[in-house]
Amino acid sequence: MAKDLWFEDFTVGRRFETRGATLSEAQILDFAWQWDPQPFHIDVEASADWGYGGLIASGFHTLCVAFRLVVQARIFTAASLGSPGVDKLRWLRPVRPGDTLRAELEVLEARPSQSKPDRGLVTMLYRVFNQRREEVMRLEAVQILRRAPS
Repeated sequence: MAKDLWFEDFTVGRRFETRGATLSEAQILDFAWQWDPQPFHIDVEASADWGYGGLIASGFHTLCVAFRLVVQARIFTAASLGSPGVDKLRWLRPVRPGDTLRAELEVLEARPSQSKPDRGLVTMLYRVFNQRREEVMRLEAVQILRRAPS
């Protein structure tokens, strides 16, 4: 983003796009060995017969990559006060070594906080695509954002 964004900048319907990130086999294996050591994430040979036709990234890895892309795009950098959670998380397609992921976000709802006037809550739809424009993941997340400084 060229300029800092605040709660007031997140109007319903506004969209954001990130750059892409390509996942290597080594990255997929490293993440899976640490955090999701299921055979189809950690064993290249076993994964070929597991029903996915080869090694696939952990869905949690896909989630982390998508969030990193959003942070790197500086969409929330100035205003973020964290998030109370994620809803409707769905992994729609396998992510494979060599896939390039990018995220698209859309503001679904924006409402000022009733108890804290210096902030608001924004519900965002995250859609994550591979290089073939196939949707691989989607979720809704609420972001707590500061209001613009006076």
